[in-house]
Amino acid sequence: MEIRDYLSVLRRNWILITALTLLGLLCAGVATVLIKPTYTSETQLFVAIQNSGSVQELQQGNTFSQARVQSYVKTATTPVVLQPAIDSLGLDQTPVQLASRIKATTDLNTVLINISVTDQSPVQSAAIAQAVGDSLIRTVENLEKPSTDGVSPIRLSVVTPAVAPAQPSAPNVRVNLAVGLLLGLALGLGTALLRSTLDSRIRGEADLRRVTSAPVLGGISFDPQAAKTPLLTQSATQSHRAESFRQLRTNLQFANVGGKTKTILVTSSVPGEGKSTTATNLAISLAQAGKTICIIDADLRRPMINTYLGLDRNAGLTTALVAEADVADLLQPWGEDNLYVLTSGQIPPNPSELLGSEEMRQLLQRLGQSFDTIIIDAPPLLPVTDAAVLSQYVDGVVMVVGAQKLTHHVLQKSLQSLEMVGARLLGVVLNRLPTKGPDAYTYSYTTYDASEIRETNRTARNTRRNAQAVAPGAQGSAGRRLLVGGGPEDADVYARSNNRPE
Repeated sequence: MEIRDYLSVLRRNWILITALTLLGLLCAGVATVLIKPTYTSETQLFVAIQNSGSVQELQQGNTFSQARVQSYVKTATTPVVLQPAIDSLGLDQTPVQLASRIKATTDLNTVLINISVTDQSPVQSAAIAQAVGDSLIRTVENLEKPSTDGVSPIRLSVVTPAVAPAQPSAPNVRVNLAVGLLLGLALGLGTALLRSTLDSRIRGEADLRRVTSAPVLGGISFDPQAAKTPLLTQSATQSHRAESFRQLRTNLQFANVGGKTKTILVTSSVPGEGKSTTATNLAISLAQAGKTICIIDADLRRPMINTYLGLDRNAGLTTALVAEADVADLLQPWGEDNLYVLTSGQIPPNPSELLGSEEMRQLLQRLGQSFDTIIIDAPPLLPVTDAAVLSQYVDGVVMVVGAQKLTHHVLQKSLQSLEMVGARLLGVVLNRLPTKGPDAYTYSYTTYDASEIRETNRTARNTRRNAQAVAPGAQGSAGRRLLVGGGPEDADVYARSNNRPE
């Protein structure tokens, strides 16, 4: 992973990282409150050797004292020193228990012994420290005393008496909070990296590039209102959603520089990725650019084009394939542009056989002679074979990938199914992308207000109402006029005259 990949992980999981960091801080604070405070009192002893006071004796005595100090430090926590202190204070503890709360140290090249005692009572910690210091003085004097009656050559004296501390030594609030903060941050970062490693969902273009090098034709940002207003004409002119489909239209035209791609199949890997809305809005945007467009609802299992456009699907593609009616009589004009819709018709028991039949190939060839572009909405690739079968009759395939919904493995399997049948993949459309964050695909240039959205929605509803009001005979006449040779201009004028309210 590169540095930008790590930054992307941080941006994706910043909420998780922040939550775990605050959790670590909270745990440290709770632990600090629950821990009983302890106090530490210290006393300091000086080790000296008794001599005549000459310079040579002083030097030798100092060296001897430094050598003996380490032994006295070890002796400070032995029962021979601690038991007298326990007896003098009347403590209900054993020397071993008391030794765990006593720490004796000495600095290098010095003859000073530091004795610190920790206790929950500041007064008792000072009393124990003083008692241990006094007991160590007596113990060393007895140990160093010659076998015959005489005075010990070593003398220990208290230079810093033990004093009851005013502030507790533990818990250290600042240190505990800092440790909790760092531990929470480390846990958050580790969890984010682990989650990113184990998560195989496609979130954006960076994840898509790990699976395929196919060009990204466009990115459609997620719109919570798209379920209610899925059409391009129902969005504001300068909205992110409208601009996204116009960008998709432009990129698709660049992908078809040679002009050999007339029939485009729009599919996805699994249901729910937004292929039908993408196909419908792509057809609308192409028609708005002045082209004569035909959109075919070839999803003979769950047709949705007629629902989005408000058209009748009782007679459509399946009707033409079984030769019950001519396709020219089944085309339904929609809107004010040269957009014609061939709905699915009745749902058949054998969709794969119908879509892979010779009649389907001939129907596409016939429509291709009269329309600039044919958009086909096909079922998902993995649940059924309809899209793979139909992809052999089209000039190119556009794959819709739903962000946050699809995994690497599923997309790779879908692409392999297209490759096996020799389909030409024009590119990928990333759908349901977030509007903000590292995976956003939208750049805002203009703004729009709610009044413009309401006016656009009102116009779209009127357009759909007019399209539904066109008589079936008039619709068939428009389609027949276009296929027989009336030309796109004449068909457009005819459609406009039939859509004009009385």
